[in-house]
Amino acid sequence: MTHASRRNSIVLTKGAFPGLVGAVALAAVLQPAAAFAQDDPFSKFPLVIHCKSNETYHAFYISRISRSGVATYVASDRIAGTITLDGQAKAIGGAGGGSCVGKTLAELRASHQAYDLKP
Repeated sequence: MTHASRRNSIVLTKGAFPGLVGAVALAAVLQPAAAFAQDDPFSKFPLVIHCKSNETYHAFYISRISRSGVATYVASDRIAGTITLDGQAKAIGGAGGGSCVGKTLAELRASHQAYDLKP
């Protein structure tokens, strides 16, 4: 038989732990954004770029940015592409690449193919 105060302690611990984890996660999200935004390379690239390839529209989501400034975007069907801030979009691993290949970020934004995340 378990003592009543021990049972209450276990219940409180089980109930408090998710709240504590949530509070820590929220605190990490609410860190001052100004300092982070200056060093955050993701703020310079669009979140999503959409392209048409083989009569199908694909949404490419930003996946990573290398130290050299090459952003990699991925979509379903294991297709991907790269782009830099001042370069042109390139397909990875295949010929073709659709309606985005050869365009700059400025051209993709002007043609409404690039979507930025605004806070």
